[in-house]
Amino acid sequence: MTIQTEFCCIHGHPPERYQTASAPGAQRVVIGIPSVARAEILVETVQEIARQTRLPDLVLLSVADLKDTGRLERMNLPFPIQIVISAKGLTRQRNRILREVRENDLLLFLDDDFLMAPDYLEQMEQVFDANPDIVLTTGTLIADGILGPGLDHFSGSRLLAKGLAEPPSTELAAAHTGYGCNVAVRVAPILKNELFFDENLPLYSWLEDVDFSNRLKECGKFVRPGTMRGVHLGTKTGRTPGVYLGYSQIANPFYLIRKGTITRRRARDLMLRNLASNLRGTFFPKEWADSRGRLRGNLIAIIDLLLRRSAPDRILSLKP
Repeated sequence: MTIQTEFCCIHGHPPERYQTASAPGAQRVVIGIPSVARAEILVETVQEIARQTRLPDLVLLSVADLKDTGRLERMNLPFPIQIVISAKGLTRQRNRILREVRENDLLLFLDDDFLMAPDYLEQMEQVFDANPDIVLTTGTLIADGILGPGLDHFSGSRLLAKGLAEPPSTELAAAHTGYGCNVAVRVAPILKNELFFDENLPLYSWLEDVDFSNRLKECGKFVRPGTMRGVHLGTKTGRTPGVYLGYSQIANPFYLIRKGTITRRRARDLMLRNLASNLRGTFFPKEWADSRGRLRGNLIAIIDLLLRRSAPDRILSLKP
């Protein structure tokens, strides 16, 4: 059973823009953030949203437990927050957010460790308003901590400030898929075509953004605007155990090949790259990556493929 709770952190009379954007049929800018067991990180990220030159009309937090929101309910923030309770799993939590938005909304999915440039939402709204044929935007990353040990908010904020000292590119570069840490969509075609995230990809749901994007492609254009900038901290706390991610690195691409949302060539390249990386990391370990666990998961998935029993949700029966 799904539980929903809502609180509004606007004190006194809401600004006129909130009253207008909340009217039926009005376009809203909504931020959706799924999070599990990372309350401190989530709180800092939500606080940073208050620096936006164009504040969101709503921030939707999809969590597994109210404890995951930390002290947010007691904070005074200049935008409304709605909390929805969902079963754990990135795809399930994102779908829970999609069930709360309206047809005319612009929805920005953020990871709970993504820091936006102060004008990110303003630039995002301008791109969508000026280009009716665009259905998806994904931001330009100044730094991505997922490629290393991860960044804390202080380090991420410094990198963001340094990157913003340079003028942005005004190019609307074509994007093949949305990068899940910051991807914005028009809600209308998603609801019209029932293009929800695939809940057969459990937990960390590796490649869920690729699968979702490729099903949305026929609805319009994808772009990566140079004006929408941010930093992905790539925080390692609360991440999926290595064996689960390793299994998904093999099983998920094969599943998506069968669905037709990823090419055989891309799937092969991803699997070989991850196998090589995990093998290298097993012999030359890095403190921030469970390469041995990932390699174990890779090998279990390969055996399952040979035995014709591979499926993404098999990770739920594995021991970490």
